[in-house]
Amino acid sequence: MSPSGKIAPIFGTPTTADRASRLVSVVIPVYNESANLRALWSRLKPVLEGTGRPWEVILIDDGSRDDSLEILRTIAEGEAGRVRIVELARNFGQHSAILAGFRQVRGEVVVTLDADLQNPPEEIPRLLEAIDAGNDVVGGWREDRHDESWRRHASHLHNRLTSLVVGVPMHDYGCMLRAYRRAITDTVVECDEKAAFIPALANSFARRVTEIRVAHSARAGGESKYNLLRLATLSLNLITGFSFLPIQLVSLTGIAIFILSLVFALVLFAHRIIYGPQQEGAMWTLFALLFMLVGTLFLGLALQGEYTGRIYMEVRHRPTYIVRKIHGAGDDGDPAADETRD
Repeated sequence: MSPSGKIAPIFGTPTTADRASRLVSVVIPVYNESANLRALWSRLKPVLEGTGRPWEVILIDDGSRDDSLEILRTIAEGEAGRVRIVELARNFGQHSAILAGFRQVRGEVVVTLDADLQNPPEEIPRLLEAIDAGNDVVGGWREDRHDESWRRHASHLHNRLTSLVVGVPMHDYGCMLRAYRRAITDTVVECDEKAAFIPALANSFARRVTEIRVAHSARAGGESKYNLLRLATLSLNLITGFSFLPIQLVSLTGIAIFILSLVFALVLFAHRIIYGPQQEGAMWTLFALLFMLVGTLFLGLALQGEYTGRIYMEVRHRPTYIVRKIHGAGDDGDPAADETRD
């Protein structure tokens, strides 16, 4: 991957005929985006038609409470065979919705896109070019973001953390405007993790990963679904889902505290032998050491509880998402097309 976002030439670039024969699947999770959906479709369709490739669009209604589903169904009715609506039973979250979409794709290249139009669909051809250059995963890099200051700083920390944990450095893991080879998305689906962070999971399976600079716009309508708490939760899920580093750090901290406590005890013993019993300051020093030790123990218990909770989530086999109905799939949406993903 080039840090500048530029793509180096790679041997085996597909010919024009090869590119034209490769179906592109665009997966878009939707949650309460009725204010943006018509504008999204009016911009997305011309872009896909301009690529010269066959295409399909899978829109996942993630339990929207506004008119999003009705608007999506209207779009699907006018695009029989090329647009499908996956209606989930309730709100399962963005990444679960994308997993539901991945199970419906038929294309060799899969593009993900948010419905809020902050990532312009006009960037999709550039993602496809990067895939054609031989990359397995192509991420968007929102270099000039139009978000609040706190969100930019929080995302910067999250990206640094993700790069460290996954081992694949990227500037922007939070950008949903991304392209994947079908083999990567199939592998992600087969993992079936309950708290999956798809960009990081996909990068861990890919041989060639790159990112390109993409435009970013201010939200035109609706409200952002990510607040500071959700970003923090996402980061915690990422750490515990991809690394044992936190609990290893706690173990190392415990060893260090034990060694320091042993040294301190020897120093106090020597001081008592040399100078005799003295009480001044000793009690407060012991209290300080005790509080540090107790704090470390509680941190260790919290991390162990987090890992244990993740194990519990996996072994109880509750569904990651439940598909209520599929619209525009060439059938009448009967239950045979429905799916419950365990």
